[in-house]
Amino acid sequence: MELLYAPASPYSAKVRMAARYLDIGITDVRVDTNAEPATLIDNNPLGKIPVLLHEGGSVYDSVAIMHYLDRVSGGKLYPKKHAKRTEAEILEALCDGVTDCLLAIVYEKRFRPEEKVHQEWIDKQWRKVVKALDFLNDNLPKTGKKLNGGHFALAAMIGYLDLRFSGQWADGRKRLADWPEKFGKKFKQYTELKSAA
Repeated sequence: MELLYAPASPYSAKVRMAARYLDIGITDVRVDTNAEPATLIDNNPLGKIPVLLHEGGSVYDSVAIMHYLDRVSGGKLYPKKHAKRTEAEILEALCDGVTDCLLAIVYEKRFRPEEKVHQEWIDKQWRKVVKALDFLNDNLPKTGKKLNGGHFALAAMIGYLDLRFSGQWADGRKRLADWPEKFGKKFKQYTELKSAA
């Protein structure tokens, strides 16, 4: 299997970490979404990453890929008990939602002329981020014997915050800022993947 990804993509990071954790053999293939290469467009009409290529075709959207990896691994990525699985899926949805807001802010600033940047809209996105980060700081997920999809979404979200919003989010959120260290003890390849990005 191959994974079409970009190093700065938090959604790619989430999937790459999960695949390593599950020891699923996936070859990472770096793509430039702006160039719209055929290998990307032919396998995801939306032209977004990540895209997982396998013998039967392609799977796109990070959540769909995570659930595919869960099935391929025999159910090792999400808890078996319904209540625990729902907790993991809600954590993943929250972290992906924060990431959506962060990317919206980055794209608004990157792709619009400065005089057309809509600051009120950026502020609205940031308020959502702040509220979610405060909630996560007060309600950190347990990291027991097994990691789950929500943990990888949280690690990817924090990684993106550190990449694009360094110095703007960690103050007053020590528990959340320190969480990657705890995560790294459960997932030894975390540091390696971070440095490779």
